[in-house]
Amino acid sequence: MTLPTGEQFVLETTTSSGDIRATITAVAAGIRTLSINGIDLVPPFAEDQTPPAGAGIVLVPWPNRIRDGRWSHDGVDHQLVISEPARNNAIHGLLRNTEYKPISRERDSVTLSATVYPQLGYPFLLGTAVHYELVPDGLRVTHYVENLGADPAPVAIGTHPYLKIGGVPTADLELRLDAASHIEVDERLLPTGEVPVDGTEWDFREGRRVGDVSLDDAFGEIASEDGQVLHTLTAPDGRTVSIWADSEFEYVQVYTTTAFPGEDGDVAVAIEPMTAPAEAFNSGRGLRWLDPGEEWQISWGIRFEGFAAE
Repeated sequence: MTLPTGEQFVLETTTSSGDIRATITAVAAGIRTLSINGIDLVPPFAEDQTPPAGAGIVLVPWPNRIRDGRWSHDGVDHQLVISEPARNNAIHGLLRNTEYKPISRERDSVTLSATVYPQLGYPFLLGTAVHYELVPDGLRVTHYVENLGADPAPVAIGTHPYLKIGGVPTADLELRLDAASHIEVDERLLPTGEVPVDGTEWDFREGRRVGDVSLDDAFGEIASEDGQVLHTLTAPDGRTVSIWADSEFEYVQVYTTTAFPGEDGDVAVAIEPMTAPAEAFNSGRGLRWLDPGEEWQISWGIRFEGFAAE
């Protein structure tokens, strides 16, 4: 049977906190499940479904949106495929429907690879890989991108994980973002400016209840400590699940929805680390140009705390 997300790679390990298990999909190199001792840390979706609202997928060679799918460089205009017709944008890169191939596999890890071939609006050749590994406090993810072409290539990386703590309504979790600025957008969710969060409804540095907010918003000026950034959901009992990321993930998008399958109307929340914001191909913000033969490696992960072994 061929599944909508292709081959399923089940990862398992046992740590001092108990049994950690994840399911990684071949299509979009996505995270379909992640749990500790049977407690979900991401909202799972069925293997016969496509990833709802982009759940768990990799966003390469750009995250978020490009206005009208158009961008220019060195006097050459490029037109990407419009993958968000309702807003006439190109969204979330070129690999969200691509089947990655496994290049290594262990009980607790898998490495998947996919090629970005030259195409309409993106005339560059990239080799990419994603390594997923279960670690004692969660899941570590490392991205590799190499420019296989003859010209410098623009690249940004993002990912689209949803988080939860199974058994606790997500609406009751406290969301904390280490972000000092909010990116303002127009009706097409494209950036129009960036403002400090101080004294505004966009200040999540001290934490706010998920059920009290509705978000499809990007944030910048991310604080880092020891080379990492951290965004956290905290349960009333003190347990946490967090996104950590290398400091090159200078932006984060947060999206909430009450329509995630299987969540029975509870809020689902995506915390999406990004190396660049929307419109990066036009603004240049956070965009990295890889020279021919140049490689880029960057990591992030999902971390849990307070879950005692059974």
